[in-house]
Amino acid sequence: MTTTLLICDDSNMARKQAARSLPDNWDVEISFAGNGLEALEAIKAGKGDVLLLDLNMPKMDGYHVLEAIVAQDLPTLTIVISGDIQPEAHQRVTSLGALGFIKKPVNKETLTNVLSSYGVFSNDKSKEKTTVNSPNTSQQTVSAIPTTKQPLATQPHTADVTKTSTSDIPEMTLSTDMRDCYQEIANVAMGRAADLLARLLNVFVELPIPNVNFIEVSELRMALKDIENHESTSGVCQGFISAGISGEALLILNDSSFKDVASLMHYQYDADMGTELELLMDLANVLIGACLKGVSEQLDIQFSQGHPEVLGQHRKISDLIANNANKWKKTLAIEISYSIENYPIKCDLLLLFTENSMKTLNNKLAYLIDE
Repeated sequence: MTTTLLICDDSNMARKQAARSLPDNWDVEISFAGNGLEALEAIKAGKGDVLLLDLNMPKMDGYHVLEAIVAQDLPTLTIVISGDIQPEAHQRVTSLGALGFIKKPVNKETLTNVLSSYGVFSNDKSKEKTTVNSPNTSQQTVSAIPTTKQPLATQPHTADVTKTSTSDIPEMTLSTDMRDCYQEIANVAMGRAADLLARLLNVFVELPIPNVNFIEVSELRMALKDIENHESTSGVCQGFISAGISGEALLILNDSSFKDVASLMHYQYDADMGTELELLMDLANVLIGACLKGVSEQLDIQFSQGHPEVLGQHRKISDLIANNANKWKKTLAIEISYSIENYPIKCDLLLLFTENSMKTLNNKLAYLIDE
């Protein structure tokens, strides 16, 4: 008997990866959903005997989907596939009825083992062609699944590593499909960093949907106003380079967060004794290092990181980059806003790639999509 499978993820890239990771000999009919609301409708329509569910989505996230499945007694078996790998995330989805939890990016062996362990898939089943139901398209084989899925910067200590003149570089753009890919890469990377932060502070880190844009550096100050919210901030930047890639990572912490962070990290807080600077550097080491490692592992590259530098303390975010906004013409900006459940702590991590880096990055993503 054919199993109906629903893959729910806001990223087309992630949906494609999940579909390609399904067991080869599974008699299954696949449908897709881009958010939790679409997933619930699909399950009610009989398209979700099995649900592969992301957690971090717009409109309705995975936690609320699991709650709705229980409340409405919907007939589906759920396996969570997420970039949020915090122990608390695993515990929460299990308590809400999820059968299993798989970290992104998913691979065929892991998914097959989980499906098999719960009796959802058996290797004894006869080989059938897997079909895909996608909105506004006819049925197609899994191998033909199409792919698809604002912000901010600092002094580019490593920008001069790329010697190619900008006049020799064709103008780069960021298509909707490529933005989706960058967003999914960032989603996985921020989950790695959040996991380290959660373990360090013994808290649950609330994760956003990463904000990705390719913008004029002169627009950064306007974008920064959105997270500035009239609060003074402190910032640390760290340059990074790889073959054909260079950029800056910027960590910005609201000054009102320092005392709570100090308490969670068991520091004796004393603003006059340099505690704030020590806390800022410790957070930067954790979040920047883990996030860059998450990106490098997915794209199969190695970053060399420069020494972290303090941009300023107790200043407006836009002031932190005011003297450096003329160094780059454009930047690929990835903004991740971390917050801590039950604490008024807010910090923003910005990954800023030079315009010259995008050709290498795009080539890496194209290979990842087509593999």
